[in-house]
Amino acid sequence: MVDPITAEVIRSRLLSAAGEMMRTLKRTAYDTVVYEIQDFGLGLYDRQCRLLAEAPGLAVFTRSNDYALRRLVDHLGEESFEPGDVVLLNYPYWSGAHILDVLSVSPIYAGPSGDRLVGYTAAKVHWLDLGQKDPGYCLDTTDLHQEGLILPGVKICRRGQWNQELESIIRFNSRLPDRVIGNLHAQVACLRVGEQRVREIVDRFGLDTFQEAVQQILDHGERVARSRLAQLPKGTWSAEGWVDHDGIDRDTMLRLKVTVTITDDAFTVDLTGSHDMVRGPVNLTLGDTMGVSALAFKGLTTPDLPANEGHFRPLRVIAPEGTLVHAVPPAPTFTAWPSLYIPELIMQALAGAMPDRIPACSGGDICSVMLLGTDARTGRMWLEANNDGVGFGGHAGGDGESGIMHLSEPGSRNNPVEVMETRAPILVERYALRTDSGGPGRHRGGLGVERVYRFLQPGHALAVVLKTKTRPWGLAGGREGAPNQVVLRAGTAREQVTGMVYEAMEAGDTITNLSGGGGGWGDPFTRDPEKVRDDVRSGYVSVEAARRDYGVAVNPATFEIDWEETRRLRASR
Repeated sequence: MVDPITAEVIRSRLLSAAGEMMRTLKRTAYDTVVYEIQDFGLGLYDRQCRLLAEAPGLAVFTRSNDYALRRLVDHLGEESFEPGDVVLLNYPYWSGAHILDVLSVSPIYAGPSGDRLVGYTAAKVHWLDLGQKDPGYCLDTTDLHQEGLILPGVKICRRGQWNQELESIIRFNSRLPDRVIGNLHAQVACLRVGEQRVREIVDRFGLDTFQEAVQQILDHGERVARSRLAQLPKGTWSAEGWVDHDGIDRDTMLRLKVTVTITDDAFTVDLTGSHDMVRGPVNLTLGDTMGVSALAFKGLTTPDLPANEGHFRPLRVIAPEGTLVHAVPPAPTFTAWPSLYIPELIMQALAGAMPDRIPACSGGDICSVMLLGTDARTGRMWLEANNDGVGFGGHAGGDGESGIMHLSEPGSRNNPVEVMETRAPILVERYALRTDSGGPGRHRGGLGVERVYRFLQPGHALAVVLKTKTRPWGLAGGREGAPNQVVLRAGTAREQVTGMVYEAMEAGDTITNLSGGGGGWGDPFTRDPEKVRDDVRSGYVSVEAARRDYGVAVNPATFEIDWEETRRLRASR
């Protein structure tokens, strides 16, 4: 039995190793989507493919990587791995993500003679292009094979030797080969760091001690998760939500239904009743659905702890095969946006049972915009992407936060204005909080943001927003927040208000990203008038909305409250 102090030292060293992997990846990556937005997920695993340590990135990758690693090892066989190998996987039905999210895996060999397989390092990173039907992103594919080059568990390194032929295949199947290959090398460097640090731990403490400590770490993780589970209410609750469309049939909304059952032993997320698999690319693979469900579960149980496999042992996910949440080949999966809405739908189902813990709905989407074209100055293709923050919902303890990255991507960030403008021929003309976007309530929903991009050269604007037809819900009498919107060429005769779009733009054209606000919590007519006045002064709420939604009359010149008129407004309601 390993003593607790030694086990904790090993746990801390594993977390340190994962953090060093993350820093190596960010410092050597070629794309802002990696080193600014942090569109990656990485971790260290034992020989049984159990997560030991991870570092902040795209949180939904954590559990989907666990699923992917097991599928990869089952597919290739443990015996096929050798020291120095690096394997690439992006087959969505195994990898738990779309084709451009490429998982790299390397085995870790350690022990006295360095020949004992003790675990794996894994890193999933978004690559910008692998020859998919359209540059940037695919919004209307109808078959997996339109979505890019498939890497079904192939070795880019074999016993430490680089596979130049495979690199050439990847290079010649990408419109942005230098950036893709640069990110690939960054991933390999990241994996090598993880391998080396785990070998050092095994060398320092011995293989037996390492393996015993790993078991204690994971068992402790399970005990903590179960102790937190025991504090949750027991019962069964349901909720449903809607996705705008599938990218092909834009008139049909897609249903997501979740039923959450909490018992003494398990937290079950059942997605039975969700829409059948669809023709367009918004289908989810099972690994993706497991990843986003795990995110919600961890947020309710162990949000304060770095993830390991033990934290997820009480979680059960039911996703019927052939539905939107468990697609089968060759269904397209490129734009798997319904996954974003599942964690919030789980929260909505539990809101009645945990009114003091669950906030109202956030803006509800990651509000993704991508700008691309061929730079007239260099003749080379450029591409920059960004996800904008949304308003978070009001809650029993106060107002929702404004302009925060959606809850499906904690650990991720948006792309700074200065970086985008130096990397691409665009100008960010406006970046501000969106007045009146937060849902009215005793505790106001947080505000969404407005960001205006102007093209300085011809190019293409691409937006992926699939929650525009429904508004963020409020709680306890709070009202809905403003919905997400994307506006092309605002203020011109060619203005277009949309959500998901891919369109050619001329120099001077603009695309405006308007992210949703959070829902309100509680009756807005019970909000402290002084807080409403402060919101008006800060530009969060307009004078008109203060009067209409809160029953508070504010002088627009002096920001003084007209108390007599306020009493009349509130009494008249």
